[in-house]
Amino acid sequence: MLRLKDLTLVESRGALSRIPAGKVLINTINAHSYNTAQDDALFAEALTNGDYLIPDGASIVKACRWLKAKSRPAERIAGWDLFEFEMNGGAPSSSPKGGENRKVGTVMFMGSSEKVLALIRKRMGEVYPQWDVVTYSPPYKPEFSEEDNDAIIKAINDADPDLLWIGMTAPKQEKWAYRNWDRLDIHCHVGTIGAVFDFFAGTYKRAPQWWQDHSLEWLYRLLSEPRRMWRRYLIGNVLFLWNVLIKG
Repeated sequence: MLRLKDLTLVESRGALSRIPAGKVLINTINAHSYNTAQDDALFAEALTNGDYLIPDGASIVKACRWLKAKSRPAERIAGWDLFEFEMNGGAPSSSPKGGENRKVGTVMFMGSSEKVLALIRKRMGEVYPQWDVVTYSPPYKPEFSEEDNDAIIKAINDADPDLLWIGMTAPKQEKWAYRNWDRLDIHCHVGTIGAVFDFFAGTYKRAPQWWQDHSLEWLYRLLSEPRRMWRRYLIGNVLFLWNVLIKG
């Protein structure tokens, strides 16, 4: 079980600049992942024991204030905010390559399909040409075999990236990173950012700024994809309120 009032959260976008260089695992939490963690002990452990946890949901920010929690974030920090911060060089690098008009490092995207990764590679050349890009699409299955895990870990270690993004949706991505953390021979920030892969690739459209500014991004997604999202938001939002009231 996960208790929101006991979690240590990054409390503002500005605080992202204080995350030190080196091997650091950064996860996100929103109402859906909070609900899921109530019945998934390994997921709750992964969120609690990662290095940094960012509040990717206005509901998390508001609930922390209401609970008078250990951490009371001043604002929502979306996975997209973390992505843009790191990609624009906000994070300190453990192996800077520097130099005007030179590559700043290697970024690796691990997760999603080859189709999405191909779109990411194309857009990276347009938006972030300063980065070398490595991608890896793992098998599409609920659980990886030992051979699958060995291949993923080898691909990451061989790439030796300066920044690693993992996008396999929650809770799979967080549990995978947590289970295999000690096998990753890397020295960079690692972010589990799920839907950001699709947002950046353009396969899913993020809510316009007005909806984001008014904490209605969830409603935009519900209206855009009612069949896929109705259970997560219509039932999930009520469940979140219940869990917060009962479990904290």
